[in-house]
Amino acid sequence: MEDRLAYQMPLIGDKAPSFHAITTQGEINFPQDYHGRWVILFSHPADFTPVCTTEFMTFASMMNEFKALGTELVGLSIDAIYSHIAWLRKIRELSWKDIKHIEVTFPLIADLTMDIAKKYGMVHPSSSGTQTVRAVFVIDPEATIRAIIYYPATTGRNMEEIKRLIIALQKSDCENVATPANWMPCDDVIVPAPGTCGAANDRMNHVNENSYCLDWFLCFKQSNCSPCGGSLPEAMPYPSAFSSRLRDHYKR
Repeated sequence: MEDRLAYQMPLIGDKAPSFHAITTQGEINFPQDYHGRWVILFSHPADFTPVCTTEFMTFASMMNEFKALGTELVGLSIDAIYSHIAWLRKIRELSWKDIKHIEVTFPLIADLTMDIAKKYGMVHPSSSGTQTVRAVFVIDPEATIRAIIYYPATTGRNMEEIKRLIIALQKSDCENVATPANWMPCDDVIVPAPGTCGAANDRMNHVNENSYCLDWFLCFKQSNCSPCGGSLPEAMPYPSAFSSRLRDHYKR
């Protein structure tokens, strides 16, 4: 029971546990230093490992895309700061796919004591007691945990999916909507279901020209290509539920 409590993780809706850390970009106080910004706090099993190297190269290559979404990256593993520095210097020498000689400028936390990893449930003893799993915590500008994803050591993360998740959360917050299965930026969004019989009847009898319903509880409205508000870059066909409609537009 004590072991389970030691590795207990925070849940969606909880405030992000606070900590002070030494990183490759200097000391940070989390989440205070990131107030007002979204954060992707993620862990990796170990430095100088193949899958982790490709992940860091990819995250670093997408930093400007995340910054455009008001989002910061913060990495963590149970390695020493000098190991981190040596590994990131080596990454600068590598080329993979279309990523060449990339510099990792987001902070990478050295967590030798495992204190931070345990606060966030990043160590799963049945998997490894000496390495963190591939955990992803999406934390909003008010330091609330909004999403959690775990991957095993053998499976690299899909950074485009993590970016899509950020955009979807921001869209939901901004417009009070939900996003359907396989939603991509520019796709239609789901409006909240009515809470009374009268509202349900009204919903079905007075459909807005920019919306459509499959039934009273499942209605969509035309979205746009802005992550949060804004206007469409050009006139769009209606209804807009096309499989690839301007999906490339959201890539920066």
